[in-house]
Amino acid sequence: MGGPAYGFRDHEKHPFANERCEASGTGHAHHDDPSATRRNTHPKKGVGMSKVEESVEVEVPVRAAYDQWTQFETFPRFMDGVERIDQRTDTLTHWVTEIGGVRREFDAVVTEQIPDERVAWTTVEGEARQAGVVTFHRLDERRTKVMLQMDFAPDGLTEQVGDKLGFVKRKVTGDLKRFKSFIEERGGQETGAWRGSV
Repeated sequence: MGGPAYGFRDHEKHPFANERCEASGTGHAHHDDPSATRRNTHPKKGVGMSKVEESVEVEVPVRAAYDQWTQFETFPRFMDGVERIDQRTDTLTHWVTEIGGVRREFDAVVTEQIPDERVAWTTVEGEARQAGVVTFHRLDERRTKVMLQMDFAPDGLTEQVGDKLGFVKRKVTGDLKRFKSFIEERGGQETGAWRGSV
């Protein structure tokens, strides 16, 4: 999942693009960009699709963890391989990534967002096929469990082998651990927030 290249309006611009994946049921798409509906090629679970599920406990309140996740301009600071994210509309983003020497660009759309609970996305156009959901679970006043579930389609022999060897799982685990360090080192002070619903 890219250095930031967009500006949130007073940190309240809608972030990443998300939709429920298979593990979270089916959901309706919400688009500010009518053309996004025509381009929606949400990957269906099936032949060629893989799944990864990982979680991490962070020592911050659920609101702080959720609010920080909505600030996609910070993703390159803890997500390996994410170079840039351009905000196109409130729900549509353009991603530039380079992972394992493979550079890709794709659009993703937020399809469901519930404050302090979940953010779901799907890719709609470009060189990657994936859909997922991040959920936030209150453990107590100061601790939150962040869970990520993602369906994705490995492209080509190298990525298929890497998937079988657990490369994506390790990457997601690393990204979540870096997110934990990022928000905890700030003392639970998020860099911004978007509290709207999709």
